[in-house]
Amino acid sequence: MSNYWQDMMVPEELARLPYIPTIPEYVTWIEKQYADLPALSDQVTTYTYKQMCDRIAHRRAFLNSLGLPKGTNIGVLDRTSVDAIELFLAITSAGYTALMLPSALPAPAVAGCCMKFQLGALFVRDEFKPVAEGAPTKIFPASSTSEDTASVTPVDKEAPAAIFFTGGTTGAPKGVLLPHRAIMRGSHNGCYYKGKVIGCHTYIGLLPLSHVFGLIRSTLSVFQTGNLLYTAEDMKATVGKIPMLRPTILVLVPGLCEILLGLAKMYGPQFLSSLKSVISGAAPVPPRMVVQFKELGITLFFGYGMTEGANLSCGNIDIDNRPTSVGPVYPGHEIKLVDGEIWMRGDHLMLGYYNDPEATKAVMTEDGWLRTGDLARLDEDGFVYITGRIKNLIILSNGENVSPEELEDAVNRDMRVRDCLVREEEVAGQPAIAIEILPVMQAFEGQPWEEVEKAMKAVVDTLNATLPSTHRIAKVTVRKEDFKRTGSFKVARNQ
Repeated sequence: MSNYWQDMMVPEELARLPYIPTIPEYVTWIEKQYADLPALSDQVTTYTYKQMCDRIAHRRAFLNSLGLPKGTNIGVLDRTSVDAIELFLAITSAGYTALMLPSALPAPAVAGCCMKFQLGALFVRDEFKPVAEGAPTKIFPASSTSEDTASVTPVDKEAPAAIFFTGGTTGAPKGVLLPHRAIMRGSHNGCYYKGKVIGCHTYIGLLPLSHVFGLIRSTLSVFQTGNLLYTAEDMKATVGKIPMLRPTILVLVPGLCEILLGLAKMYGPQFLSSLKSVISGAAPVPPRMVVQFKELGITLFFGYGMTEGANLSCGNIDIDNRPTSVGPVYPGHEIKLVDGEIWMRGDHLMLGYYNDPEATKAVMTEDGWLRTGDLARLDEDGFVYITGRIKNLIILSNGENVSPEELEDAVNRDMRVRDCLVREEEVAGQPAIAIEILPVMQAFEGQPWEEVEKAMKAVVDTLNATLPSTHRIAKVTVRKEDFKRTGSFKVARNQ
């Protein structure tokens, strides 16, 4: 197991990919390593690593001209654009702390973030000026730059680098404060790949930069391996350009994976002919997706992580033999199970929740362990299997606990199930376990709805036959419409 990650890499490339502890060092390193390789493109203009880093240096000079104290929190309200990516790297390599705001935030939320996170400045895309108007901070265009350049500002690896939103382990929205060492450990973990990885792949940034998965694995890991990243300011339009842009790797959430599979069915396998791998996360990946992508000649990799741990904690490349595992932990991390809950420790962990010591103390122990709130089991080889969330447990009348995620995972293994949601409901006046199932309608082409319902109920009957009577699903609802989903396309439990 100790060589699991190293053994998948080409040895010469592994030697060229050191762990870089801070973003200023990282920006300097990628410019030196990959100067003339294509780095970043808005689908019209493509910048080399030298050009991109030079543009970042001009933006650093603009930031420094604002006279803000080093360490000040600076926000960015933009789409996944060249401006946003360069601003993030300029802010963090100039010694400030970045907050990438979700582009869908309404005006009151933007103003609230400016106050809650004490933003010294906010860089805004032109189309979002109306929602930023009146925000209690200095507002600048996202395109802001300077004629001058400024060198990187050396920082300690423990210094704050960025703040990301999360529900945390208690469900309340919080700001996760990640230091340089954590973000760069996440970026380094994203470099591990089966086969050649340096300077030979093309990505499209389809995930928002406000999401830690989109910022780290879909952006920083791409640059750390010297590859090309196309931005996707209009995600829907960019997905339609996949045959033209010809990505070889895409980093997606399962909801976007579903869209790609639908497009491949609609337009034929040639729609994704350039694609070699998909790396999916932020939500559970149904095993059927692995099979569906494999039929298209594409390998689907997935893993486990959370915002508090810079998103990349476990990864699975052994999907043929362990299709339901999120894999072992990355090098340098520790993991243990305490009453079935995952505890993690390592340099990938957050400093804490921003200005919330009580919430931080609730999840982090004095000796550095993070209580994740996730339930799991480990096999004899150290592979991790997620079984649920503590806060979602259903407490039965006999005092036993049922993990809805474990039941959902079992149902989702059926190729005809797109997604499902298990929760406690009242049935015949008594609390009981209920499930809503969203079928893959293409699997029932030409069949009446009654047959769809019958098939889905048969899936549940098969599962129930393996369960104790107290744990069985008592109510089945088959949905015609999709679930309400979160920003990362997870099924929202509050519906």
